[in-house]
Amino acid sequence: MFTGIVEGKGRIVNLERTDQGASLELDLGPAGEGVQIGDSIALDGCCLTVTRLSAGRATFQAVPETLSLSTLGGRRAGDELNLERSLRLGDRLGGHLVSGHVDGVGIIRDRSSRGLETDLEVEAPPPLLRYLIHKGSVAVDGISLTIARLTATGFVVAVIPHTLEVTTLGRKVLGDLVNLETDVLGKWVGRLLEQGRVEGTLGLEELARAGFVPGGQEPGS
Repeated sequence: MFTGIVEGKGRIVNLERTDQGASLELDLGPAGEGVQIGDSIALDGCCLTVTRLSAGRATFQAVPETLSLSTLGGRRAGDELNLERSLRLGDRLGGHLVSGHVDGVGIIRDRSSRGLETDLEVEAPPPLLRYLIHKGSVAVDGISLTIARLTATGFVVAVIPHTLEVTTLGRKVLGDLVNLETDVLGKWVGRLLEQGRVEGTLGLEELARAGFVPGGQEPGS
């Protein structure tokens, strides 16, 4: 698991594609301190495993599914990626719970500035819209952000200068693609409700027992 708080940016120094996927070698910079083989690191929000280490560089293997469902399939040597090492028990949860499993790719449709704030409008794949809520959390290229406004096709996030500086968002322009991961808790609730409707077993009482009724009240209380 991750928190969506980016620790730094890594640069792809070598990328080799095969029928089995791709091998990415990254210069992790300061974020690579203490990294070991087998560690999980989020690259632009994609959870990958370190398979080799050499002179401050780490190699990751990405399978075809990861390449097809994320922006990693279009990356090349020289590109920068957001980096975050996996969450440890006892760490501060500065963002929100992020699994590192990208749900889909979004498109930046608008970018505007208001004082110190930069608003980014992102178009999301239609299946993800049901999991986006006003003031809810979303991971954009692995960055934990709060949805400031919903649109007919996606959402708007307000980004502070610090985030633009320490992540790759500062370079994003209209038409750029970004990895999206919706709130994992929302997906679980959505799945639970959907399964209950299909089986005809999930009613208000079940929701109350599961803690999903507002205020934790039993129906009729």
